[in-house]
This record gives sequence, structure tokens and C-alpha cells, in this order.
Amino acid sequence: MPRIEGWACPACDSLEFRTVFRATDRLYHCTDQEFQVVECRCCALLGLHPRPAPAELRRYYPAKYWFAPENSAASRLEEAWRRLVVRDHVRFVRRALRELGAEGPVLDVGCGGGLFLRVAQEAGYRVLGLDAAFEAARIAWRQNGVRVVCGNLEQAPLAPASCAAVTMFHVLEHVPEPSAYLAAARQLLRPAGRLIVQTPDAACWEFALLGRRWSGLDVPRHLVTFRARQLEQLVTRAGFEVLRRKHFSLRDNPTGLATSLAPGLDPMARRVRGVSEGSITRLVRDLVYFALVLSALPLTLAEAAFRAGSTIMLEARKR
Repeated sequence: MPRIEGWACPACDSLEFRTVFRATDRLYHCTDQEFQVVECRCCALLGLHPRPAPAELRRYYPAKYWFAPENSAASRLEEAWRRLVVRDHVRFVRRALRELGAEGPVLDVGCGGGLFLRVAQEAGYRVLGLDAAFEAARIAWRQNGVRVVCGNLEQAPLAPASCAAVTMFHVLEHVPEPSAYLAAARQLLRPAGRLIVQTPDAACWEFALLGRRWSGLDVPRHLVTFRARQLEQLVTRAGFEVLRRKHFSLRDNPTGLATSLAPGLDPMARRVRGVSEGSITRLVRDLVYFALVLSALPLTLAEAAFRAGSTIMLEARKR
């Protein structure tokens, strides 16, 4: 059986993979290179091959990879929508902290422009962000008024056992060593602290229907793509006990399907790719995309009801 030199499956340590298909960057067009999407023969975790080197990987994260509000009608509409849907994530964290009996601090890893932190802070929580991109950290400080450290979780300048919660929304699929990130998060959590982690879920109906067109693959930025059971296995092996699962995200599931079907309409993709469009054209395209998102709601709610949503969110505590 074929092996990928220097890479073991992060979920089960298997060295044996098979090629599923080849794909390239459908969303941002950062590269024309084709990559193999491979599947672990033991647990069916999906991975990218060849895996980009760190210096190469940085090229696939363009400027404005995160949301930054602009002074336009389309941008204000997008920000209002993002603030609405991110409350879904805040509610998930609120329940975890309520059961823990703590108010924070909440460390959001890979916080981007800090909108989740801003909404959580407005809800009364003490928050702190961490992001590898200096520009994202600057936007979070200046535009969203939240504290953010620029750096890597494994070298975060924070005291052990100092956080009530560590959140990772769509982070683990981007990092070369997910288990190392979970170990670092465990060290930062209080003894009864909570880990909140979310990734795409390849066990969803959308991947079965759309294959390489599914936006959850996000080649080449997603180095691995989990199924729910694999993510849970990884979290458990890192020393956590899974307490709660959520298969639907108002922020991510409907927009993920809309982007799978029409990547050229995705507002962030158009912004990142520098698509030339006037203010009216931009607003019209955003409204069409928003209509597509709304039309995706019934299917995404249905698949989540059958535990086959396009994302999986876990709450876990230290064992």
C-alpha cells in the first residue's frame, strides 16, 4: 500500500493512504498547482499531498484573508450578517462557561480580525485573541477593540492554566501538527477549562454530493480534512473528554454550501482576488450570494439533523 514519506495520519498514526482525486485552489486562485487529496486507509481521514512547505504555504494565504469592514453599503451589510451569525458561536461558548461557572478569559486561536471576540466581549466575557498574521491582529485591536497577540499557539506568551476556554474555529485543518496545537491548548486551560474546536466535517452530505467542489476541502490551505469521528479521536488522544457536539453552524454551514456551488460569488473570494466591480455591482452580487445562502438553509439544517452537517463543533474538558 502506498505511503507518504514523513507523514503519519494525525488521527490514527497510519502510514497508508490512497489517492481520492486531484484538486486545486477553486476559491482564491492563489496557485494553479494541482494537489492530491489522499485518504487514510485505516480511518479515512483526508489529507493534502504533496504537503506544502511552511514558506510555500504562506503564499496561499493572501492579504485580506480575514474580514475587515469597509465604508460601503455592501461591507456594512456583510458586517451586519457576520455579527448576527457569529452569535451562534458565542452561545455555544456561553453554555460551556456557564456550566464551568467562569467568565473567562476566553482565548480565541486564529482569531483573524477579531469579530467573534468583539461579540463575546460585548456579551460580558474577558477575551484574548491569537493570530499568526500581524495585519489581522492590528485590525482586531483597532477596529474591533479586542486584545490580540500575534504569534503561534505553541509559543504563546501566556501562563499555564490561565484560560477558562480556548476556542479554535477552523484552525486545526490548517496546521501541520494538529495534535501539538491541542497539547498547547490543554496546557493553557484551567483544570476544569473548556476546549471548543470546530472544523469542516467530510462525513457530510455535501461532500458525498459535490466531491472536489466541496468548499470544506479548501485546497491547498486545508492540510487535513476531518470526519467528526476522527476529530473526536484526535481530541480524546490529546487528553480531553468530549462533552458536547454540534453539527450546524449558522455562520458556516449555509455559506459553505453557497460557496461550493458558486465560489465566484463569495464576497471574501472576490475581495481577495481583487475582482474589479463598482459599488452597485458589488452590492448586487452580495445580495445574490446572500439569497443563495438563505436557499441553502433547508438542506444544511436537514443534514445537521441527521448528524451529517458540513461542520462539526466539539466542547471538551481536560481528563
